[in-house]
Amino acid sequence: MALGPATARPPSVGQVAPAFTLTTIDGAKITSDQLRGQVVILNYWATWCGPCRQELPLLDAYYALQQRHGLRVFAAMTEDSLPISRMKPLFAALHITPVRRMTGAYRDITALPTNYVIDRAGRIRYAAAGAFTLDDLNRVIVPLLKEPAPAPAAPAA
Repeated sequence: MALGPATARPPSVGQVAPAFTLTTIDGAKITSDQLRGQVVILNYWATWCGPCRQELPLLDAYYALQQRHGLRVFAAMTEDSLPISRMKPLFAALHITPVRRMTGAYRDITALPTNYVIDRAGRIRYAAAGAFTLDDLNRVIVPLLKEPAPAPAAPAA
């Protein structure tokens, strides 16, 4: 995955999530603005990372259960060594959205897996290296899914 230019410091919990654009493996572009009102997990992983390979099926199953409540999960592969064509069978089996490129401030990944969680209002509520467990997901995600989506912004006059 092409991560783009590095930033001074990674986003942190409590701050407004910096804007980003995701490019899926199919070439579709998704912006952070399009995800407003949803709870978003940005997961960074690699094929050589054992904890990543354990976490990915958990995230996928969790997303399948929680997507109707407003959860979106994006799996960003951090390596360019494997051609996308070799990864397509894995991606075809997933419910979560695989990402091949991301622009924005989420590039200074020093450990894998790394996860960011953005709430419905666009604030970072979780940012940490290490694989999620089911207990972690329930502790972090369920309260956010219970929060109401923010009211849409009024159109400019």
